[in-house]
This record gives sequence, C-alpha cells and structure tokens, in this order.
Amino acid sequence: MRRTAAAVPAALVLAFVLALSGCGNEGTMSGGGSSGSGSGSGSGRMDMQEAAERSDAMLDAVLKAVDPDLQWAHGPTTTRACGVTRRRAVMTVVSADRRQTFLDRAEAFWRKSDYRIKAVNKDGVFPAVYAVTEAGFGVSVSFRGKGQAFLEADSPCVKESKVAPPAAEPNGPAYEGVYPLPRPHVRSGFWSGSGN
Repeated sequence: MRRTAAAVPAALVLAFVLALSGCGNEGTMSGGGSSGSGSGSGSGRMDMQEAAERSDAMLDAVLKAVDPDLQWAHGPTTTRACGVTRRRAVMTVVSADRRQTFLDRAEAFWRKSDYRIKAVNKDGVFPAVYAVTEAGFGVSVSFRGKGQAFLEADSPCVKESKVAPPAAEPNGPAYEGVYPLPRPHVRSGFWSGSGN
C-alpha cells in the first residue's frame, strides 16, 4: 500500500517537471532565431519598453509606406499582464471611397515585410486588416467611428518593465493629455475626396 502511495506523488512530480520544462519558450520571441541559448532567467527576452519601441517602429514603417502622407497622433499606450499595445490615430479625413486604398497599401507593405495576414474585414463602413510578425507582434489598421483610421501594434508576452511614452513626434498636433482624441479634421486632396 505504501509503495503505491509513494509512486503516485513521484509520477505527479515527474509530470509537473516535464510540463514546466516547456514554460518560458514563448518569451524568446525577440525576433532572432531560436538558438535555445535563453536560460530560465529570461536572457534574450525583451521587456515591455523594448517591445513598445519595436511596436513604434512597426507603426512608423507602415505609415511611411502609405502614400501620400496622412496626419496622425499617438493614441494611448496600454499594458496587460505581460504585453504592451501602442496606438496611432489618423487625423486625416479618409473618405469612404479611399478606405480600401489605405488598407490595400498597408496590407501590401506587410506582405512585402513578410508579415502574415491574419484577417481582412471588407465591411463597407468599418473595414480592417490584421497581420502578425514572425516575432509574434500583432498589427492592424481599422476604420471606426466617423471613418477614423486607427493603427495598433500588440506585443507578444514579454518581461514586465516600465514603459516610456513614444519617442516619435507626430506629424501634426500631439494632443497630449487629450482623451478622447479629436475626430479626423485634416483635409487631403487625395484621401479626403467627397465620399466621407
């Protein structure tokens, strides 16, 4: 009887140790190859600040790829248990007949950058495109109320840290401390058209 009782806890401990041996692998998504050199201490695993900076770079890149330029402002940064989200709000009026053009240009850039397109919403009022990077960052462009375009970048699970505000200067008013952000109001000969 004792022999069976002792064997059960040993089997449970072994199963628990084997289950734990796979933990932490999701945190090594720092963009490089998975060499397996990251030890349990999280070496090589980015923190929230590094993830926020990478997210900012991804948002900068897609905004540069969408031509002609759009005026934008930083949206709120949010953190969750082990990730961070950066946002941009487009202040240029994008008419209904130009929204798909905006999304097509963002999608084409992401495909060229080897992002995987997860979903495309072709809704006539609230279209969107969602992609994911090889390192596990989710990025999106979506149209919401009043036809305003929003860009977001969500990090994978990373080490907890403090997160500084974005360093990039918006190409228009910063709207610091303003929430909610204003609706689009900047007119563009290309983007704004008459179909808003």
